[in-house]
Amino acid sequence: MNKILIVDDEINMRLVLTAMLKKEGYEVASASDGQEALQILKSGRIAAVVTDLKMPNIDGMELLNHIILQYPAIPVIMITAHGTVATAVEALKKGALDYITKPFELDELKNVISKAIKTRNLKENELFLPPEEIERTGIIGTSRQTLEIFEAIKRVAPTTTTIMITGETGTGKELVADAIHYNSPRKNNPLIKINCAAIAETLMESELFGYEKGAYTGAVITKPGKFELAHKGTLFLDEVGEIPRDMQVKLLRVIQEQEFERVGGLRTIKVDVRIIAATNQNLLQQVQAGNFREDLYYRLNVFPIDVPPLRERKEDILPLVDYFMDKFNKKLGLSVAVDSEVKEMLLRYEWPGNIRELENLIERMMLLAQNNIITLQEIPGEFKTAVDKAIITQTDNSKKPFKDFMRNHMENVERQMIIKCLEKSGGNVTKAAKELGLSRKGLQLKMIKYGLRK
Repeated sequence: MNKILIVDDEINMRLVLTAMLKKEGYEVASASDGQEALQILKSGRIAAVVTDLKMPNIDGMELLNHIILQYPAIPVIMITAHGTVATAVEALKKGALDYITKPFELDELKNVISKAIKTRNLKENELFLPPEEIERTGIIGTSRQTLEIFEAIKRVAPTTTTIMITGETGTGKELVADAIHYNSPRKNNPLIKINCAAIAETLMESELFGYEKGAYTGAVITKPGKFELAHKGTLFLDEVGEIPRDMQVKLLRVIQEQEFERVGGLRTIKVDVRIIAATNQNLLQQVQAGNFREDLYYRLNVFPIDVPPLRERKEDILPLVDYFMDKFNKKLGLSVAVDSEVKEMLLRYEWPGNIRELENLIERMMLLAQNNIITLQEIPGEFKTAVDKAIITQTDNSKKPFKDFMRNHMENVERQMIIKCLEKSGGNVTKAAKELGLSRKGLQLKMIKYGLRK
């Protein structure tokens, strides 16, 4: 899905950009202003948006604000004239991916579009919540591992300590970075993100540090890099293990000295930037293999936070199911519930694709649901097969009898029921016990058993 949306009030610019992108193999849609663009975004999937800044009705900056709130996974590229570069830089701080200036070269456009497509594809593998949800609810889950992440965020957010977030693709590492920034004293300053896996090696230095006019062919203006844009805020280096070896020493110097020079520049620029890095690789193994500098590894890994895969924190599955059900009911205008047998099956699965896989499955089943309830009938056949294989494997590899295996799953369900009743009653144990059909003492004993007294 490589459909690009061009937004510009000048018809000639739309025609030129459309022709250039179609020649490169992209599908293209176009709009004359932000209002028309929002209608196109509603009607079909868009991989990236290229928009002018100055337009009637809804201009480029207002369009960017709408996209960040409603379509946070879609990268936005701003088109700007020389006189509005400062506004374009402000757009980058708000969340735009990049900007290009008129007149621009074909290669410059190709590079920035390629980066946008790669960024979109990489984002598809992560869990995203809109900014207001990040600030309001943070990471979703009730497992011991998730509560430990909450505690780690609470401890480290007020500091300037460098953080390394590790975990498999789809576990929500970016969400942890967001939570750290928005709970820190820097929350009103920029949170600038760069996915190192989406940047070509030859462009990495100019992405991080910017460049001066005339630094190389096509550098027609001076452009600030991500470090400069993140001044007084936070810079999130996602997939930091993908940074080329020759760039790692330059990154180390900036982290240590908080200063750098733009590509082609002589003036030293001082910044105040907090670094959060993330990776799905084992960087220590990469150090031992000679692919990652040891000094940079230890400089980034000052405060490590590991985000476990979903299969290791199955207590989080049902809260996530509830969240996604509510999200898609609102988004799709539905009123769908989920059968308890389906929840039991979801708890048995190993979730190799982590939270993103769970989200996709919930949306798919909700669209297929008959009579506004998801039953076993809506579960895909390949999913059922994977669950059956997992149960056989787990029981074969376990010394416990099958009834013990099933008891563990039932205890997970019971724990989630208790949590929901306690939330519903506002923490009132007597009310929760009455709804569960238990005595107050009986519920207290179960709360102790499942570590819920706090």
